[in-house]
Amino acid sequence: MSPGQRPPSNRPPPRVATVLRRLQRAYGPRPWRARGTPLDSLIGTILSQHTNDTNSGAAMQRLQEAFATWDDVADAPLPRIAGAIRVAGLHRQKARTIRQVLRRIREDRGKVSLEFLRRRSTREVKDYLRALPGVGPKTAACVLLFCLKRPVLPVDTHVHRVSRRLGLIGEKTSAEQAHDVLAERVPDEKVYAFHVLLIQHGRQVCHARRPDHAACVLRDLCPSADT
Repeated sequence: MSPGQRPPSNRPPPRVATVLRRLQRAYGPRPWRARGTPLDSLIGTILSQHTNDTNSGAAMQRLQEAFATWDDVADAPLPRIAGAIRVAGLHRQKARTIRQVLRRIREDRGKVSLEFLRRRSTREVKDYLRALPGVGPKTAACVLLFCLKRPVLPVDTHVHRVSRRLGLIGEKTSAEQAHDVLAERVPDEKVYAFHVLLIQHGRQVCHARRPDHAACVLRDLCPSADT
């Protein structure tokens, strides 16, 4: 231990139910609502990577204004797709991923649609989405949670950071590994609320560099508050 460094906290991690109760009191309840089509949800999640909701929403709107159908996007030149989604950042990379995904779906299914996923099991949906170009566990989980209303927890940077600080996952647990760890610890009926509330808490209080311990409703439960 380096000079001046505090010893690690011996405080045990809090119960998920207690964390959710505190966060719901602070930010309000989060009822679970399914929305959109599976394909819209998938493309929207790709656009949301490494940017904020405002930019990804604007990129999705501009993409849909620029092209009449997803088939048109699949057949479009990459510079035209990239130009439409520039506001989302990493627009060339995302354009390439989106076109590859759309073409793969059309090749597999004969049309650009993911409506068939509504009739498939959660495992089958995960396997199909994860096999698409550039689709990782978080993106697949977002489609399952937000569109298909399946209890699958997406672990983004906020969920990962807050869960690690609370001790709900290990200090060295990666975001990808956290999907499986948290799936065992968060009850199915609480997955949606856990996801959206931890994101809000991460954005407003549990910041990456300087968490606002004074404003944190979880401070007395949080092992990292002692370090």
